[in-house]
Amino acid sequence: MDKILIIDDDEELCELVSEYLTVEGFDISSVNDGASGLAAALTGDYDMVILDVMLPKMNGFDVLRNLREQSKLPVIMLTARGDDMERIVGLEIGADDYLPKPFNPRELAARLRAILRRTAVEEGDAEASEKLDIDGIQISPASRIATCDGRELNLTSVEFELLMELLKEAGKIVKKEDLSENVLERKLSPYDRSLDMHISNLRKKLGERADGTERIKTIRSVGYIYTLV
Repeated sequence: MDKILIIDDDEELCELVSEYLTVEGFDISSVNDGASGLAAALTGDYDMVILDVMLPKMNGFDVLRNLREQSKLPVIMLTARGDDMERIVGLEIGADDYLPKPFNPRELAARLRAILRRTAVEEGDAEASEKLDIDGIQISPASRIATCDGRELNLTSVEFELLMELLKEAGKIVKKEDLSENVLERKLSPYDRSLDMHISNLRKKLGERADGTERIKTIRSVGYIYTLV
């Protein structure tokens, strides 16, 4: 049973979400302030965190920053509806996904399952153990480790899967719609910029090649291409 930690100071919301997710087969714990939430997340006892932005003692952004310094634990951030800045900042500092409040618990459960599927590696899965070695980038799906020119990349689960998808089609354009459905496991929404933010973060972590060329190029209104030289 997947163990989920909810960090939110709204105790009523925590109770309602916990009840729903428990019925859906998750093991739920909750804490109501950022400092306690960070400590709990770092114990290694959880498979994922649901993290609110506005928290006492330590806000959600600071919790995420501190968490990312020590852990790749997947995080879904809860943001205020219509607040694009909260979403952008959350994704920039390492959130795997976000969900605006108020939200449908069914959608939250679907997002949780999508991320957990990405991070789970089946034992003995030949495809999962097949390593990629392209353009100085090495990816080991089994260990979830990626390196670029010998430097380990600290990728979130979404960034890891995006890099895998782009490298498998290196030199070819990959449509945004395909990336959204294959990686985020949802149809691309006209106003959902999360995919763009994940690609932007991935691009920063990869850096440019020694000759100054970009590894990932945006094909306007179409998608992205991992360039080959």
